[in-house]
Amino acid sequence: MTRLIYETHATTTDNEQEIATGWLPGELSARGRAEARELGQRRGGVDVVFSSDLRRAVQTVELAGIQAPHFQDWRLRECDYGELNGLPRERQGARAQYVERPFPGGQSYVDVLELTRAFLEDVKRWYADRVVLVVAHSANRWCLEHLLGSRAPLEDLVADGVNWQPGWEYEL
Repeated sequence: MTRLIYETHATTTDNEQEIATGWLPGELSARGRAEARELGQRRGGVDVVFSSDLRRAVQTVELAGIQAPHFQDWRLRECDYGELNGLPRERQGARAQYVERPFPGGQSYVDVLELTRAFLEDVKRWYADRVVLVVAHSANRWCLEHLLGSRAPLEDLVADGVNWQPGWEYEL
């Protein structure tokens, strides 16, 4: 059995300004850099780390200083908000409307779900009986919770929004 630990990237300057970063790189804030170091202190003993290839997730892993191989995987990116990347979150409207329908010029949350599902299949195949840390975004957490955790409908998870905590653990 594989133990998967999921952590969201640390706080960004966009998070603090309520900007929907989407597929833009993002940059950790001073608070976020401290959070990333705290992540490293609480998450020793992992065999491998996977992160989104977006800068804010990579920076979180780098600052955490975890002594394990780190691989970046584009399938772990935040949902692509298309034309709404980088705009104030309030201009997106209700995110739940994009569960099946893509953001204008972007992805739907179902698209992110399928990428997350493909990522998990690779983890199961290549990292059986290991401890895997994943650092990514809120969309990925909702997908993991739908696939491995509570199995709540994706629509409900997206509608509930971001509920931060210091990591979630799943078994594959």
